[in-house]
Amino acid sequence: MHNKTLAELSLGLQAKTYSSVELTQLFLDRINQHQQLNAYITVTPELAMAQAKVADQRLANGTADLLTGIPIAQKDIFCTQDVMTTCGSKMLANFSAPYNATVVDKFNQAGAIMLGKLNMDEFAMGSSNETSYFGAVRNPWNLNSVPGGSSGGSAAAVSARLAACATGTDTGGSIRQPAALCGITGLKPTYGRVSRYGMIAYASSLDQGGPMTRNAEDAAIVLQTMAGFDEKDSTSVDVPVPDYRAGLNKSLAGLKIGLPKEFFGEGLDENVAATLATAFDEYRRLGAEIIDITMPNLKLAIPAYYVIAPAECSANLSRFDGVRYGYRCENPVDLTDLYTRSRGEGFGKEVKRRILMGTYALSTGYYDAYYLKAQKIRRLISEDFKTALASVDVIMGPVTPSTAFGIGEKIDDPIAMYLSDIYTIAINLAGVPAMSIPAGFVAGMPVGLQLIGDYFSEDRLLNIAHQYQQVTDWHNFIPTGFE
Repeated sequence: MHNKTLAELSLGLQAKTYSSVELTQLFLDRINQHQQLNAYITVTPELAMAQAKVADQRLANGTADLLTGIPIAQKDIFCTQDVMTTCGSKMLANFSAPYNATVVDKFNQAGAIMLGKLNMDEFAMGSSNETSYFGAVRNPWNLNSVPGGSSGGSAAAVSARLAACATGTDTGGSIRQPAALCGITGLKPTYGRVSRYGMIAYASSLDQGGPMTRNAEDAAIVLQTMAGFDEKDSTSVDVPVPDYRAGLNKSLAGLKIGLPKEFFGEGLDENVAATLATAFDEYRRLGAEIIDITMPNLKLAIPAYYVIAPAECSANLSRFDGVRYGYRCENPVDLTDLYTRSRGEGFGKEVKRRILMGTYALSTGYYDAYYLKAQKIRRLISEDFKTALASVDVIMGPVTPSTAFGIGEKIDDPIAMYLSDIYTIAINLAGVPAMSIPAGFVAGMPVGLQLIGDYFSEDRLLNIAHQYQQVTDWHNFIPTGFE
């Protein structure tokens, strides 16, 4: 059963082929069996089984939703009432939230089963899931390789069939990059489409939650539950949520696909480029037209992002001071010592690096030179997307420069690590939706294809992804040892 898609599992539950209790126990057993991935920080078997029994009652009395009885897992950045929410950090290693994130409440209302909380880079800062206080997550396609980050635990769990689907968050590529490296489908919605209430903030103007699933149909089902206006989130946008499954089977005849030349230059692995070329050929056969475009300001995305995101991180993480909740140092001699040692001992190296970068960029005399200039560049990047999407229906390109790299390979080289997100960061700066879908393999490791659309065009992206997945089977491949 674990090899079935979410949509197939839902049909089986509705048909009473198996119960939610049986399905939930199956996934709990798999989690226990495959602990070598280190995908989960917290597993919640008692809660999961209690929820499964309630789900079976809903299935029996005909009040079930598509997600009712489906075992899912939450990235450990979404607050869950009375269940640990650590953000992969020592700072929150003892923290249980007194409330649920809006996203968690939505899944609960749909009757989904929470298996546990998934490992992640500390406070979502990382591209390899190696910065977690709870240890690195391993890629199920090669246990010596990274799964990507920060939603690496989510990607590994879905890829290895340790959950039917998972939530992720994307600040600069943290849904799409791990989805690509682990061979699954990951969707970053338009900024404001999914509520950020109860999602612990890294960079408030960039963070966005989204689904990580086997395929586009499953992503449509999960996004249907996650999306929608939330009055508790000031960044939430009050735009109607369409039926994401309704348009999955629309023809792609006449679709205009733009390929930015900036995505296909130096730095892109030639084998990844060749794999993507095959995917573009498949889209041509589906009736699409491929158009070369240029987006000249994309090259500025990395420097702009690594001013804006650390600046917002510096402000957001100032709340973790050892006073109200979270880690507190032992025997502080005074308040300054309490602040200094609690933060020094509670945060990891990468988090400290970004706090320092952000604080510097916001400091007197540097705000105009760095932060303000970065925001101006952000506007130019947004205009690039606006111009491009006026002439094409969707932009396509790589998600990552290469397939998954080895654990430890880039951890001591921050610049090399940051360049892992070179094709994803601009999307967050612009706030447009994008997704990664499996497009093939290079030397046995997955390659992702990135689809980028206009604001609130998630339904169109899902349609474009689904049609490709009807004529390819890359999304059905399973890592050896997890069949």
